[in-house]
Formats: sequence, C-alpha cells, structure tokens
Amino acid sequence: MAGGMGTPLWGTPQAWCVALITFVVVFALANFGKGTLKLGSVFFGMIVSIPFGMIDFSSVATAQVFALPKLMPYALEFDPEVCITLAAVFPMVAIQVIGDVSAACLGSIDRMPTERELSGAIVSQGLTSMVGGLLGGLPTSALGQNVGIICSNKVVNKWVFVIIAAVFAIAGLFPQLSAVLSAIPQPVIGGATVGVFGIITMNGVRMFTREGLTQRTTTIVGTSVVFGLGIWMASGCLAGEGMPA
Repeated sequence: MAGGMGTPLWGTPQAWCVALITFVVVFALANFGKGTLKLGSVFFGMIVSIPFGMIDFSSVATAQVFALPKLMPYALEFDPEVCITLAAVFPMVAIQVIGDVSAACLGSIDRMPTERELSGAIVSQGLTSMVGGLLGGLPTSALGQNVGIICSNKVVNKWVFVIIAAVFAIAGLFPQLSAVLSAIPQPVIGGATVGVFGIITMNGVRMFTREGLTQRTTTIVGTSVVFGLGIWMASGCLAGEGMPA
C-alpha cells in the first residue's frame, strides 16, 4: 500500500491516497454491491487507479510480441545441500497447499475438502513444479491471496480457473500482455488485497476453532505462530556461523 519498498513512491501521500481509495472501493463493492459489481470488487477497485496516472505502460513498448519458453535453459546439477534443503522445504509447501485448499473450501462452500481434493491439489502442484523447472521456471506454491479472493466472491467453478490458467499461459507466450498485467501500481495492488489478507486470516481462525479450542489445537497453533513470527522478528537468527548459506 505504501508504494513498493525502494521505489520513489515508497511512503508518499500519493501512494497512500491511491491505496486507501482502492481499498474503500473494494470494501464497499464487496460488502454492499450486488451481482457483477460484488463478484468483481477487486477488479473494479483496481480500475480506480487509472485517473491518477500511476500506470506506466513504457515496458509494454519494449517487450517482445511473442516468445516461446526454452526447454532446459539451465544445466542439470545435483548439489547435495540444495537437494537436502528442498527435501525439507517441500513437505512444508505441501502442508501449505492443504491449508490453502482447506481455507478455500471452508470460506466458499462451508465444508472441508475431501482426501481426493487434497491429494489432487498436491499432485497438481508437484507436476507443475516439475514442468516449470524443465522450462527454467521456479517451483510453484499455493498463493494465499487467491484463497482470500475465492472466499470473498465464493466463485469455485472449475471453468473459471481454466480460463485464468489460459490467460496466464497466453501472457507467458506474449510478453507484451505480461507487461500490461505487471503495470498495475503497487499501491493499487495493496489497497485491493489488504481486505483479502484479512479474510485469509479470519478463515484460518475459523479452521482451528471449528471443533473448539482444545488443548491440542491451541498448542499446535500457538507454537506455529511463535516460531513463525519469532524467527521473522529476530533478524539473522538463522544466519550464524556454521549454518548453510
């Protein structure tokens, strides 16, 4: 919302004004709008940035019109440290997928996902990570922002997601379209998604309070929060001598 750390807009009144106006539009449409306006609250909120002149399309002119991905642009290497690190990280990523799919189901259709739905999500993520790696991309990770958007508009039709995937695939093949999508200003993205993050947080609370705050639940959630926030706030606590780079 503050404009993107390290940019000239960072912390300026212009950035905050645009972000807050975007937030108000999204909040109003999501809570008081009907039909298309309600479903597309985030999209319509982003449109309000156009009159402020913050959108920079200069990168569109310099981007290629068409570009195919390169198969295996990097040589295959097996670094033991990297392999061990990824082996430790991937189960956490799988757990994140379970959490995101659970939150999306609970927030949109008021039920927890089935075993088949969870396994499908994990397998899909693994396959796309493998294909992405062969094309020089990074492994994929479930994105909590999308969960918040799903929970706010309740749209879970699979064809909607097929169309979204097609848009991203086309954007990958046509860099100019990618440049248009990435031209959305940081304050606008922040203002449009701050409410989404609130929804994500509260859906998490709904999940662990669904069966009541038992001793087991409070211990698991409390310990997770302490480690997560504690390590993040104690800068450099994992960068001591002897720790892998």
